[in-house]
Amino acid sequence: MGVSEGNLDFSAVVRAICEEDRRYQRGAYYFVRQALDYSLKNLKQVDVNQQQNHLSGQQLLEGIRGFALEQYGPMAQTVFGRWGIYDCRDFGQVVFNLVECRVLGKTEEDSPSDFVGGYEFSEAFEKPFKPRKKLPIKRPRLL
Repeated sequence: MGVSEGNLDFSAVVRAICEEDRRYQRGAYYFVRQALDYSLKNLKQVDVNQQQNHLSGQQLLEGIRGFALEQYGPMAQTVFGRWGIYDCRDFGQVVFNLVECRVLGKTEEDSPSDFVGGYEFSEAFEKPFKPRKKLPIKRPRLL
């Protein structure tokens, strides 16, 4: 997925999408757009030779995960639920709603199925904040 070069009013596009597809709240679209920018920036930091502004669905999902943990911490899954996002497939639907409105670009290989099964939300957004089990303390035996 990549950012389209068109000069569209993002807020107007999101309003129109939300009027037509009421499954997801506006915040989901703004978050995905910011997560895409975050992902592209991080990809370019890792691979300085990266010239294109395109990510695979899996790369975008990893960027979404990292950005969500930075922005919302342990509340990420709760925030997503308020927006109507319950699994990675929902992120794919948001992305392809933006693709259909030409806010985001895609290649012939990109499809909503790229987002199916990405990761379990509880593993991605809850587990990093759960306390680790403490190892039992070995006490010396008394004689």
